[in-house]
Amino acid sequence: MNPARSIFLRILPYSRTGRRRVKFCIAGVILLFLFLFQWRRGSRGSPTKPYERLSRPKSEVQWGDLVPIHPIGSSRPLPSTQFKKLPRLQHVFDREGFFAKRIRKQRREVIKKTFRKSWQGYRKYAWLQDELHPLSGTSGNPFGGWAATLIDSLDTLWIMGMRTEFEEAVDELTKIDMSRSSNQEINVFESTIRILGGLLAAYDVSDGRYQVLLSRAQDFADMLLCAFDTPNRMPVSWWRWKNYLNGEPQVANNGAPLADLASLSMEFTHLSQLTGDNKFYDAISRITDELDKSQADTILPGMWPMAIDASGLGFWDDRFSLGALADSAYECLPKQYILLGGVSEASQYKWMYEHAFEAMNENLFFKPMTPNNSDILLPGNLQADHENYNFILDPEAQHLTCFAGGMVELGSKLFGHSEQFDVGRKLVDGCIWLYDIMPSKIMPERSHMMPCVDRNSCVWDEKRWQAGKKTSFRGITEIGDPRYMLRPEAIESIFVHYRLTGEQRYQEIAWKMFEAIEKHTSVEIANAALSDVTKIPPPKSDHMESFWLGETLKYFYLIFSEPDVVSLDNFVLNTEAHPFKIPKQP
Repeated sequence: MNPARSIFLRILPYSRTGRRRVKFCIAGVILLFLFLFQWRRGSRGSPTKPYERLSRPKSEVQWGDLVPIHPIGSSRPLPSTQFKKLPRLQHVFDREGFFAKRIRKQRREVIKKTFRKSWQGYRKYAWLQDELHPLSGTSGNPFGGWAATLIDSLDTLWIMGMRTEFEEAVDELTKIDMSRSSNQEINVFESTIRILGGLLAAYDVSDGRYQVLLSRAQDFADMLLCAFDTPNRMPVSWWRWKNYLNGEPQVANNGAPLADLASLSMEFTHLSQLTGDNKFYDAISRITDELDKSQADTILPGMWPMAIDASGLGFWDDRFSLGALADSAYECLPKQYILLGGVSEASQYKWMYEHAFEAMNENLFFKPMTPNNSDILLPGNLQADHENYNFILDPEAQHLTCFAGGMVELGSKLFGHSEQFDVGRKLVDGCIWLYDIMPSKIMPERSHMMPCVDRNSCVWDEKRWQAGKKTSFRGITEIGDPRYMLRPEAIESIFVHYRLTGEQRYQEIAWKMFEAIEKHTSVEIANAALSDVTKIPPPKSDHMESFWLGETLKYFYLIFSEPDVVSLDNFVLNTEAHPFKIPKQP
């Protein structure tokens, strides 16, 4: 007789009474397990309806209880809940074949393995700090000291099925005093998209099971809202929170980056949606109204300049771009329309985007001259030429602007402008071209191209390129910044394009891109930024920003996930790739 079976027979009596006892024992164990499971969920703050904020640690500053210097009276309410039926955005995917599914899952697991290594490196060497320095094994706190990488990664942990790591990270939130910062100044924009956005998205993707996430989000937003306590209710970009606590008056910045002012709408709106507290939506609505009023009156009607006098609401700057200082201001417009469920009040964001697209398509999008005459576009920069009453195009390609292709394609499908979709596709392909041309197969932070005179007809001119080039990479005239900072914008647009079209060749492009990035950035404990992608091997730098885990690897993972995982018909992602649930008609 099998020894194991012999032992089992000795332990388990075969009488009717014995079997009844065994059944009672099994039922008791199951009941005990269910009790412990529910108790553990409750200890983390299971959701209550209506929403009730959890009690806060006594050590925290009670920002929400402070009396504002510039009170606003009543808050503007959220738009009605009569949500419009939005058009279907995602492609209807065919049934996946056996071998295609196996390859896709294998690639997804490789991406998850890379994420896990970087997460474990952060867990070991930089826990509860903002960033890991992956070469030295040290840490830094450029974003307030609120564990930016931890919070930025929460929704990625959940999406990748890393529940143990997710729950450990959620439990650690109680150890972070988010009412104070280790920094003298707080960047309100970065804190909003990374910290506030990360908390809200983690709450959404986990179906509201962890109320502590929403409670901490509201406490944190109460603090950020104090940066709006200025005479015109425009926020201070770099906020000196201790000065405010001491009662010092504050005004919004003269020369604030456009993105800092215009990229806060989704997070504050969604917090009002989840809590029912209108003060957050009211705060960003005031910014939207000012942008709306000024849009037709800037030097380039339809777009806003890169810098704004937020204190006097002056739009005097003469530089226009979709890159640094401006990028997410435009990205948020169609996404905010989605987040508001397409209600009539959301039309403000629709027509602001449509006017912005007309201006950028006519003035910023240029066709670069390439050796193989590629049919691609890139977003450049524009500088006003006051002397000649004209504009000068700066044909610079920033990695930051690679989000534009996905934005244009999303706007095209959302607002029914099918003719614009091809513009978006060419923008997506433009960034892919810049990845391919580099010896490392990774796009540099900034490079310059030779723009075609005519977007519709352009043939490679060797002499013209030779006359203007400062580099040996054919098609590129100059590389202004050869770094790769583990940025997500290119894979972001590839992901959006794939989900909207179902074109599988973009999965292959994404995989080649991931292989190159993993090959060149991988170090012993995590992944490191690159200081020069034009060299082989590219030298590494001691940086790993939180968006590596919060955005870049999330997009790579999602493009190899089933289409219903963070479906673009159920979620809208903020500029830090944090998915917020789209409200639906009850």
